[in-house]
Amino acid sequence: MPTLRSSSSPSSVSSPLRRAAGGGQRGLSGSSSSSVSVPYGNRDSDHTSQGDSDSLSADEGSDFEDSLRRSVKKRAARRPLKTTPVAKHPKKGSQMIRGHGQKDSELPASDLFDAVKAAKSDMQSLVDEWLDSYKQDQDAGFLELINFFIRSCGCKGIVTPEMFKKMSNSEIIRHLTEQFNEDSGDYPLTAPGPSWKKFQGSFCEFVKTLVFQCQYSLLYDGFPMDNLISLLTGLSDSQVRAFRHTSTLAAMKLMTSLVRVALQLGLHKDNNQRQYEAERSKGPGQRAPERLESLLEKRKELQEHQEEIEGMMNALFRGVFVHRYRDVLPEIRAICIEEIGSWMQSYSTSFLTDSYLKYIGWTLHDKHREVRLKCLKALKALYSSRDLTARLELFTSRFKDRMVSMVMDREYDVAVEAVKLLTIILKNMEGVLTDADCEGIYPVVYASNRALASAAGEFLYWKLFYPECETRTEGGRQRRRSPRAQRTFFHLLLSFFVESELHDHAAYLVDSLWDCAGSQLKDWESLTSLLLEKDQNLGDVQESTLIEILVSSVRQASEGHPPVGRITGRKGLTPKERKTQADDKVKLTEHLIPLLPQLLAKFSADAEKVAPLLQLLNYFDLNIYCTRRLEKHLELFLQQLQEVVVKHAEPAVLEAGAHALYLLCNPEFTFFGRVDFARSQLVDLLTDRFQQELEELLQSPFLDEDEVYSLAATLKRLSAFYNAHDLSRWELYEPCYRLLRKAVDTGEVPHQVILPALTLVYFSILWTLTHLSESDASQKQLLSLKGRTVAFCELCQSCLSDVDSDIQEQAFVLLSDLLLVFSPQMILGGRDFLRPLVFFPEATLQSELASFLMDHVFIQPGELGSGHSQEDHVHIEQLHQRRRLLAGFCKLLLYGVLEMDAASDVFKHYNKFYSDYGDIIKETLTRARQIDRSHCSRILLLSLKQLYTELLQEQGPQGLNELPAFSEMRDLARRFALSFGPQQLQNRDLVVTLHKEGIRFSLSEPPPAGSSGQPPNLAFLELLSEFSPRLFHQDKQLLLSYLGKCLQRVSQSLDCPWGPVTTYCHSLSPVESTAEASPQGYPRSKKRRTEGPSRQQREDVRPSQEESLQLTSIPPSPTLTSTAVKRGQPLRGLGEAEEEGSSELELTQGQPLSGNQRSRFSSPRRLRTLLHPPGPGLGTRLTRLSLMEEDEDELEVHNELSEEWQDADKGPTVVIVCGGTWDGRARLTCTPSP
Repeated sequence: MPTLRSSSSPSSVSSPLRRAAGGGQRGLSGSSSSSVSVPYGNRDSDHTSQGDSDSLSADEGSDFEDSLRRSVKKRAARRPLKTTPVAKHPKKGSQMIRGHGQKDSELPASDLFDAVKAAKSDMQSLVDEWLDSYKQDQDAGFLELINFFIRSCGCKGIVTPEMFKKMSNSEIIRHLTEQFNEDSGDYPLTAPGPSWKKFQGSFCEFVKTLVFQCQYSLLYDGFPMDNLISLLTGLSDSQVRAFRHTSTLAAMKLMTSLVRVALQLGLHKDNNQRQYEAERSKGPGQRAPERLESLLEKRKELQEHQEEIEGMMNALFRGVFVHRYRDVLPEIRAICIEEIGSWMQSYSTSFLTDSYLKYIGWTLHDKHREVRLKCLKALKALYSSRDLTARLELFTSRFKDRMVSMVMDREYDVAVEAVKLLTIILKNMEGVLTDADCEGIYPVVYASNRALASAAGEFLYWKLFYPECETRTEGGRQRRRSPRAQRTFFHLLLSFFVESELHDHAAYLVDSLWDCAGSQLKDWESLTSLLLEKDQNLGDVQESTLIEILVSSVRQASEGHPPVGRITGRKGLTPKERKTQADDKVKLTEHLIPLLPQLLAKFSADAEKVAPLLQLLNYFDLNIYCTRRLEKHLELFLQQLQEVVVKHAEPAVLEAGAHALYLLCNPEFTFFGRVDFARSQLVDLLTDRFQQELEELLQSPFLDEDEVYSLAATLKRLSAFYNAHDLSRWELYEPCYRLLRKAVDTGEVPHQVILPALTLVYFSILWTLTHLSESDASQKQLLSLKGRTVAFCELCQSCLSDVDSDIQEQAFVLLSDLLLVFSPQMILGGRDFLRPLVFFPEATLQSELASFLMDHVFIQPGELGSGHSQEDHVHIEQLHQRRRLLAGFCKLLLYGVLEMDAASDVFKHYNKFYSDYGDIIKETLTRARQIDRSHCSRILLLSLKQLYTELLQEQGPQGLNELPAFSEMRDLARRFALSFGPQQLQNRDLVVTLHKEGIRFSLSEPPPAGSSGQPPNLAFLELLSEFSPRLFHQDKQLLLSYLGKCLQRVSQSLDCPWGPVTTYCHSLSPVESTAEASPQGYPRSKKRRTEGPSRQQREDVRPSQEESLQLTSIPPSPTLTSTAVKRGQPLRGLGEAEEEGSSELELTQGQPLSGNQRSRFSSPRRLRTLLHPPGPGLGTRLTRLSLMEEDEDELEVHNELSEEWQDADKGPTVVIVCGGTWDGRARLTCTPSP
């Protein structure tokens, strides 16, 4: 098979191309050499032409795209073929003569394009029509083909005959670039919509069919193909993205079609050679000289054709591929890599060499996933053929490390292809992957993505299991695996899981191997025989692992979905898979029902092994107990279950046993009577034991450890079964309540006994409520249940102050759940008869719940390490428990059980504990705002007031705003401000009210008597400044006026303003509102008006003063992302988008000012920070109610200003001017606002 000539040889471009470029032909000349490429290599430019001197200045700067919205037109009929014959193979180098009758008008260039776009006609007949028209008028036909490619790029310009005659290639491209509009970023290959969805496929099919139909005629004509290649090469060098993308796709598809033609030529040459040798081998009398001569002529013709094809391929490869495989556009790079992979696979004798493989190897490091994916898929096709792997040895040794590292690619689909590629290499190239390479792939079987884990499982199977458990075939049919091979498989599986120590749960390993080794994993006969063997030589860990593998395989076969936490993209099972699943469920049930009692009997002493065995019943088809007459095995199972329950007190075992019995206690089963009788026997046994042990406890003040353990174990067993079964007829409420009452009154009951007793009483109340909800309950029954509920809540409230933290947390969880169940929500849905049961907690209980939250949830945890140590696991479990407690409290708030003001105890920790509880608090804040926006904003302010007052009591007012805790409060205020979202008009009244209440709070307490200091709460204004960017310009002016009138009531003797006032005034300065929306919610224009001096222009008259207020040393705040409202919003215009971009600057306003900044902003004098002890009124603790109270003087100020607020546009507005002077009577120098 001939190979492509190297670019350095003089014949690298075939003679027709050389003559077309330099023979004075009026066809399209060479393209410009300017290109856009990724800068990781020197440009390899062999393609030069006379058009190189003409730089495409119009192309540079940006991409030009155009959206095509032309309707599909039916292809016009062509003229009949002329009778004048056209030479099939014109003489090389001859000039194509134009017809004298040809008109120089514009050609119907849209015919081909519309036909390809419609994709309704047969592509072969479409190309045949074009060939007919080309044979009738070569120039017109060729121009139609050129304009088809131009239209396919999205360019509305066309190449006219005058341009074709007089302009060079680069001039034509420059002219087309100037006509390329920038209306949209779409062009046919990327345009959305159903009309463009199939265009790329039709376009590629057209190029393929064009070459196929021309392979015996026009392909070897020097004029059309050479000039088409020259045009595509020039377009691929363009700066215009649409030109570059479309022409590269066309050139690469053209190259692929030429490769197929070259393969056909190779086959023809081989056949010709065989015929020639056969003719020569004949004797002199039988040899035909004419036959030999014709064969020699045919060989010469085939050789010439092959040289021309190779020249075209070289021109395309050196002129397009070498530059475009590193293009800045990932789609172009992906096209190049995909096509070169197909060339290597189909024409391996020429392309499967290191000089071409290096391009794929280099592109394995591409930053875009699609390009890396194409590289891996191309390599998969090459490594899949054992005939080609011998040529890939050098490439493998050079790029093996990169391929192995791609297993950890951040894109899952790339990682999946990398693992599949390495699996193919493992199969077809022995010894290439070392043990170190494989060890980097093994952990991937535990990945969360199922496709990746399954691919890694297949690699693991072929590496470790297949060589030892290979299934031999006889007569083309697969033989059943021997029991020895199956045992070997499970021993290897155990060894890998136990010795690798990569994971604690074998279910994920089973799921990873399910697709490739499912038949071995479903061999439950071998699994159970290994477990039941006496001389199995398995350790304790291996037995536990083997039981987990058994349960996991049973669950996988029965349910058909991966374990918890593993992501799969599938939505459901196919009908065939559902049938297989049903058959497997029947098989495993029939096999395991007789063996389950034996397994329980053997491992009954080990809780770690019994619990998963009891879970097997979840995956059985329980009807088989009846249909197969297996009731005797059911009796044996019930006996073993009772023994296990009586023997163990571990929660996992008791929960599994109670659930297994619950599955069997279905009244629809014929064996329900037997199971119900066994359940009654078990509960009677446990209840009698409990009553006996309880009497001993009540009569004797002290119990030994064994008696305490026995009583606690009995209560745990009853609690576990009370959770799944209705044990109301055993009347366990009264004895448990007496036990808990004694524990609360005397404190002599051990905590091991209190915990399950609390749970028993809780389940008793819920089961009673269930009975009353299902029937018409009498008033006496409802009041009785209400009394029990109130009594139990009082017990739980008492347990909240217990010394044992476990009892406190259990009481809090049960109390929060019970309060939620008996909340006003219970009467919804037509259950108004349950209204007497509605229970509202008293104020003391609410206060204790909030105090418990502060003491047990909002505490600083220890630092987590790597997450693998035992201590880290304990920290993680504790964090989960604290999150559970917080979630229960937040539900009580949102369902109206607790006063919503209590949410301030949660919201004030939003910023400090954001990493632990940020998602819970954020969801609570969102739901609270949905319930009552106004109340929620007041709660946010209340949270800040509480934090500020606590800090004030601890540190005093001296230098308060310089403390780190105050900076944390500023961050919290900023986060609260962001939570209002982008709906500025909707939140207008809320934000204004928040500012007014904050101003009143900051001035609520006067300065200490006899001192000249500032009010102790005045620094709160700095926190309030974080909400200023949410205000409209008009509201800022009115708030400045409101602040001025409030400050007039505060006496002071300074001749310079206070720092917090300066900071707050700065946040309300008009210069801060450059990006605010108008009150109507529409964006203001950013262009300066020229009709006359507007209000905004008059405000810009003071540039020096405004610029002096800019905070240049403040770091930018994060952009508004997490608080955006999730419902759909209408598309915004460009002006609004710009306005939103600039509004991000508002988030930096109101930051704490340094001392130098305050002195510059306030007055020429330097501000003096006055240090005074706290006033007499700061010693008392500030409660939520006192924070929300307003004294009579504040109400008078509010009432005086309310009329002014409503009539804000009727008169001048008082504006506080930053940097103004103060007189001795605490009045601000004010100027009327225009």
